[in-house]
Amino acid sequence: MPNIRPISDLRNNANEISEFCHREQEPVFITRNGVGDIVVMSIEAYERQQSLIELYSKLSEAEAEIANGAEGKDFFEYARKLRTHVSRKV
Repeated sequence: MPNIRPISDLRNNANEISEFCHREQEPVFITRNGVGDIVVMSIEAYERQQSLIELYSKLSEAEAEIANGAEGKDFFEYARKLRTHVSRKV
């Protein structure tokens, strides 16, 4: 269930809102005059969300390439080569 607060809470209880965002890893929706206005979230939650968006974008590109006839590589073979390459450098 979303946490919805009026903008006056943001002014008067910023620390409480910040603690909630960090503890729950959930955004707080701020309203102005009863209408949604902004969303507040922790930097960690924001970065996680941005990473997921980037991942979904890359997966979408890969699916489009495969649909257009591009050949993929076997994951296990690629992982084995990567492990071998990394262990030579360590």
